Amino acid sequence: MAKRFNTTGACLPARHYMVDLTSRLNAIKVMIDNGDYFTINCGRQYGKTTTLLSLVTWLKSDYEVVFLDFQRMGSVAYENEATFVDGFLRVLLMSVRKFPEGIREQFLSLRKETAENRTLAALFEAFVYWCAESERPVVLMIDEVDTATNNQVFLDFLAQIRAAYLTRDIIPTFQSVILAGVHDVRNIKRKIRPDDESKVNSPWNIAADYLVNMSFQMDDIASMLTQYEEDYHTGMDIEKISSLIYDYTSGYPFLISRICKLMDENLADTDEFHDRNAVWTEEGVMEAVKLVLNEKNALFQSLFEKLNRYPEMKNRIYELLFRGQTIPYNADDPVTDLLQMFGFVRVENATVQIANRIFETRLYNYFLLSPEAEKDELFRLADREKSQFISHGRLNMDYLLEKFVEYFDDIYGDKGEKFVEDDGRRYFMLFLKPIINGTGNYYVEARTRNHEQTDLIIDYLGTQHVVELKIWRGNSYNERGEQQLSGYLDHYHLKKGYMLSFCFNKNKNIGVHQITLGDKVLVEAIV
Repeated sequence: MAKRFNTTGACLPARHYMVDLTSRLNAIKVMIDNGDYFTINCGRQYGKTTTLLSLVTWLKSDYEVVFLDFQRMGSVAYENEATFVDGFLRVLLMSVRKFPEGIREQFLSLRKETAENRTLAALFEAFVYWCAESERPVVLMIDEVDTATNNQVFLDFLAQIRAAYLTRDIIPTFQSVILAGVHDVRNIKRKIRPDDESKVNSPWNIAADYLVNMSFQMDDIASMLTQYEEDYHTGMDIEKISSLIYDYTSGYPFLISRICKLMDENLADTDEFHDRNAVWTEEGVMEAVKLVLNEKNALFQSLFEKLNRYPEMKNRIYELLFRGQTIPYNADDPVTDLLQMFGFVRVENATVQIANRIFETRLYNYFLLSPEAEKDELFRLADREKSQFISHGRLNMDYLLEKFVEYFDDIYGDKGEKFVEDDGRRYFMLFLKPIINGTGNYYVEARTRNHEQTDLIIDYLGTQHVVELKIWRGNSYNERGEQQLSGYLDHYHLKKGYMLSFCFNKNKNIGVHQITLGDKVLVEAIV
């Protein structure tokens, strides 16, 4: 059976092109050897289940490894203590083939007990006998613990694990317990009253810090592409393609595999890419990114469901995207905690940033292509006249800026300074979106995003345009911006760049002009 890139379920080395997990598995084994109890919590489709299944094989020579999936328990298991114990034992007996003599019978006997006697205390008493009789230390791994969130009985289960952990030097128990899910069970919400009032509380304060990086680096991507290249000999530049994929994904495992899968299975033998060799190029990566940005998949559906459920997260992301706000990382901020837990953001240089370019563009689309946004007059003008901005398959950025200045001044010229400062950049992107939608992409360079300056990178059919969006703060500030933009053009190997300034001076000179700066041409627009 030929290997494939996999984006559904766990990856298996015999069937799928995979990143080498050796270093991660070794780091986790050190924690297990130390007797740590811990949680692996990160965003959806981040490789948690694949890692756990790989651990089962990795540890089997030293430990008795038990892998359980709480999705198998069903919702009825959380009704009360007796149903939880029964559900847990059902999954345990289904998952473990061999127990020490007499232990399986003990578990079966507990399942037959009356509800009154089928307790967590009785379950953990059976665990003591199991761990005492096992030839090797027992490691318990539980996947999809999110299934149990907001249930008092699950917190009681965690409390029992905590008690076992604290007395493990005198009473046999598990060598290590690993819980995996999106939610961090240390901050789990539980229902404790009929009116659904909830509070943050968890007995999982025994957990060791889990510092293993679950995202993939460029070398990881290269190792996977090397496997593929050994099979198909496309002649790809592995280092270049790995770097480009990483630039768009920042190492998010699902997005990496999704881009590769689309390149392998969807792009070859098309009008644009006649064979595999043509696909595994920069143009192929960009086309796959475009497909990802426009498809429905389980990851995006999960993200936006969370965004709609938590309006405070939605507001914070809007601030990050459109208002250029630099948000310092605060470990005690519950909104940042939620955004990080669900995978929307990452922390870099002590600031909160959108997790990757693909998420960023998809989030921009979420706001800019909403029914409310599409009713905006500026959006409708751009949508109606979008063909005039494309010439011979190229985006005419000079003309686009000219018309934006004209339309913006006509529609919003009498708005106050606060309006322009907060929403001016949003309106440029609102104007741009219908023009390039379906053909081009854009993203914001995170290193330059702040309250007064944002560098927008527009990619249209392989041609890149750098547009600096800024608040006018006087001529000297503007000249520094010109120098910064010139330097940034060097990074992208471009000779022409664009600057859009939102100016609040009453006597401002609205319009577009060109200046020459060394060997660069800068097109400056002022509104």
